[in-house]
Amino acid sequence: MGPDRVTDQNLFLSALARLSTDASDYSEVLPDSFPSAAAEPLPEFQLEPEDAFIVKNRPVQLRCRASPATQIYFKCNGEWVNQNDHVTRESLDQITGLVVREVDISVSRTQVEELFGLEDYWCQCVAWSSAGTTKSRRAYVRIAYLRKNFEQEPLGREVRLEQEVLLQCRPPEGIPPAEVDWLKNEETIDPALDSNFLVTVDHDLIIKQARLSDTANYTCVARNVVAKRRSSTATLIVYVSGGWSSWTEWSECNAKCGRGWQRRTRSCTNPAPLNGGAFCEGPPFQRITCTTLCPVDGGWTEWAKWSACGTECTHWRSRECQAPPPRNGGRHCVGNMMESKNCTEGLCSRNKKVSIERESHPLEPGAGLAVYAGLVGALLLCGVLLLCVGVLAYRRSCRHLRSDITDSSSALTAAFHPSNYKPPRQDNPHLLHPSAPPDLTATAGSFRGPLFSLQQSAVDGHHKIPMTTSPLLDPLPSLKIKVYNSSTLSSLELPGDGSSADGEILSLKAVGAGPRPDPRDTHGYTLPRDPGNSASATLGCLGGRLSVPSTGVSLLVPPGAIPQGKFYEMYLIINKWEKTTSPSEGSQTALGPVVSCGPSGMLLSRPVVLTLPHCAQLDSPDWTLTLKTQNHQGDWEEVLTAGEESFSSPCYLQIEEQSCHVLMEQLGTYGLAGRSAPPRAACKRLQLALFAPRAPCLSLDYSLRIYCTQDTPHALKEVLELERSLGGVLLEDPKPLLFKDSYHNLRLSIHDIPHSHWRSKLLAKYQEIPFYHIWSGSQRPLHCAFSLERGSLAVSQLTCKICVRQVEGEGQIFQLRTDIQETLPPHSPLPSGDTCVPSSQVGPYAFRLPASIRHKICASLDAPSARGCDWRLLAHSLGFDRYLNYFATKPSPTGVLLDLWEACHQGDADLVSLATALEEMGKSEVLVVMTTEGDC
Repeated sequence: MGPDRVTDQNLFLSALARLSTDASDYSEVLPDSFPSAAAEPLPEFQLEPEDAFIVKNRPVQLRCRASPATQIYFKCNGEWVNQNDHVTRESLDQITGLVVREVDISVSRTQVEELFGLEDYWCQCVAWSSAGTTKSRRAYVRIAYLRKNFEQEPLGREVRLEQEVLLQCRPPEGIPPAEVDWLKNEETIDPALDSNFLVTVDHDLIIKQARLSDTANYTCVARNVVAKRRSSTATLIVYVSGGWSSWTEWSECNAKCGRGWQRRTRSCTNPAPLNGGAFCEGPPFQRITCTTLCPVDGGWTEWAKWSACGTECTHWRSRECQAPPPRNGGRHCVGNMMESKNCTEGLCSRNKKVSIERESHPLEPGAGLAVYAGLVGALLLCGVLLLCVGVLAYRRSCRHLRSDITDSSSALTAAFHPSNYKPPRQDNPHLLHPSAPPDLTATAGSFRGPLFSLQQSAVDGHHKIPMTTSPLLDPLPSLKIKVYNSSTLSSLELPGDGSSADGEILSLKAVGAGPRPDPRDTHGYTLPRDPGNSASATLGCLGGRLSVPSTGVSLLVPPGAIPQGKFYEMYLIINKWEKTTSPSEGSQTALGPVVSCGPSGMLLSRPVVLTLPHCAQLDSPDWTLTLKTQNHQGDWEEVLTAGEESFSSPCYLQIEEQSCHVLMEQLGTYGLAGRSAPPRAACKRLQLALFAPRAPCLSLDYSLRIYCTQDTPHALKEVLELERSLGGVLLEDPKPLLFKDSYHNLRLSIHDIPHSHWRSKLLAKYQEIPFYHIWSGSQRPLHCAFSLERGSLAVSQLTCKICVRQVEGEGQIFQLRTDIQETLPPHSPLPSGDTCVPSSQVGPYAFRLPASIRHKICASLDAPSARGCDWRLLAHSLGFDRYLNYFATKPSPTGVLLDLWEACHQGDADLVSLATALEEMGKSEVLVVMTTEGDC
């Protein structure tokens, strides 16, 4: 109470005391009672001061209101607030007529901080009326704050589907206590809208049953009147472990006769593993033994005795198909079951021999003449029809010969008489393409060497067309060139007397020199138009080699593989992955490119060698390698499993560290697949290639792409061509990585980004490529991208670290330091040795070993030696002795071994290694030939 007000009240009380004294003196005069006014009630607070918080340096206002009140004052921490610090407002209640008084005060941060002691700063109102005083509740004033660090932040987890998840959060200390919200991918979680979420009183987030949609980034947000704090982001990954599907039905027995195998499979797709879930445990296939009954062809019994001579002047005898009878699908006997002959030695006019297969229907005596007349008429009619057909065929062949046959003189003079050019028939696809006009500007043909390529397109018109080594005007009686129409096989006839050397090769690009293409052939007969993934050449009995540059894929056709006088337009194609299926199935993995060689169906006199690169790590015997072929329906079939060869095996596999050489006699589409050989897990070699946009970069966005490919030249070549089309550049040489068959994913993450200039757009801490996508080898190319954003266009330097590793396996780290505005020199990671090899080599130039040396070695080693110093010892010295029985079945085992040696040493075919092996065998006479004729 103010001192002035206290003085007034004392004076008021003294006056009342005097009045009471005077009244006693006049008690006899005054009446017993006077009319009195209504008594004033105690003050009642209509508004009491509320607790308040000082935010930063802003003071708080405390307010109270009471009625009736003659005075209101604030008392803070037991002390009266100065009257000058009060702001008072007075009004009259319209209903009660009482005085309403309202008072405000201001409390600053300094006043609160100057308070010493354990008690908080408080204030309360005291109101007076004539009836007395009333005190309000205490209002506490505190300084508000919120610390930066959370007492406990949520942690990322990997949980299985439908598992309960607890994400804990303890907000920072603060006054007033912070309120907590949870964010899922930056959107607030409202448990009222999604009953699967529950927020506890301790601010923890509970996910009752984890769903795939709950895979996200979760953030705990704390806020009060002062500030708002965010915890670190916790990544929750909900994974699904794989489950096996039902077993398929047992396949048919693979042996047509005797003991074989039946197989059934299942796949890890029920469900398929997701988000790093475990792959199914157990084998993806089962097989059991089976026995197929061998077919038995039927056989005739001995003829029975002749029957008695009948009225038809004949007697009969029979036999049965019972020695043995056909069983298990065997063929029935071929021939007559009954036969008859005249039994009167020509005395009867009836001497016709009748043979029947199953049952005989004797003719009635009166029907014989009609039968003979019908037979004679039928024979005459057939003769007339055959004559007509012959005349028509002769006339048609004459027309074809006039347009399709070229003799040697016309071939020589064609270049000098361009006006005599006659276009080929439109209905003959094997002839030169009708759209290619004759080269009227060509000069006379040059005849300097043996026969070789006659090109079909007008672009090749400048090529020379040598036809013979003899002078231009000499007759060529022994040379014939026949070009058949589409209804026959195209072929070339060379002199049979051997006067023309085997080196004379005629390559007609538009004239098919081999068998007709199989209409079921899925690859077609038209040669591919992509020279980077194919090679072709016309080959004859001298052989040759087809190579696809920079891929490690080649086809070696040895001399003598193509029969004498035959020529084939052969091709070698690497199939694009989007146009073919993968040879892998179940737990198998594709280990290299799928390659087609052809024409499929051509007959070979000896094996050719197909070389395929692979990415299997062969340090230890952890692999089961299988060669597969694709049939005409597009399905893959097993040809041979390495280590399971037998006499019936159609191929031989020579497995080396980075390539596989296949000796085979049937061309087609092939691929190499493999699986781990229990109990150990196999590893395949991968390459990691880092690409970025080509400089200069004119945008704030910048992307880094990491490709994961098989460690084969073709796979890396495919990625380089793809990035070249996208405008990307290789930042550094690819890094190798061993990827293990362990069902663990490949994890990629980026670190040490300079956050002052760069920002990563990746929400999660890492990215993953699923295990099966890499192990199957059927998806190409696989890559992950890291999207970055720079603060301004002036920022050009980028340094960071990219880590690539298999979970619980090996890894690699890219240390990136680059200027995104500086043009980088192009990298050339492809092997240089293969790029200089031409795509096709024809004749002796395709082989490192001269023909004379080859013949000497074969003649010396083909014959078996009692001391074992023959082709078997050569196979052991060269490392080709894994299954010798394959070579033993060939007419010249040594020749096949030398063919395989040529294929294995395509890039470094040094004769020293072969000479060393022969020297160890004691073949000095062959060494003399190699020294004099070879190039050691």
